[in-house]
Amino acid sequence: MDKLEELKFAIRKLAKDRDWAQFHSPKNLAMAMSVETAEVVEIFQWLTEEQSKHLSKGKADDLAEELADTYIYLLKIAGHYGIDLNEAALKKIKKNELKYPVEKARGSAKKYNEL
Repeated sequence: MDKLEELKFAIRKLAKDRDWAQFHSPKNLAMAMSVETAEVVEIFQWLTEEQSKHLSKGKADDLAEELADTYIYLLKIAGHYGIDLNEAALKKIKKNELKYPVEKARGSAKKYNEL
């Protein structure tokens, strides 16, 4: 079993052992993921750009926990719909390569429709 499959198994087991699956509708999972994403943002709130690049050990540990929470919810939502996240990400990268051609997008933060 690869690490991703091991993680998915552990996530399913955690929920099954606690009878939490009944609460894990896609809507609830998306809402929970949004809350966890806000907690990621909270770590960076009020930091300067430079401070955000060099978190203290404690802040980096907090970030790891919040990213893990977000990742778990993301995996659960993808699993519900049978979405292979690696495949979806590669497909999205190819789409972005077309939307943001190097000759137009290099060094620019503009959205594709503004290039």
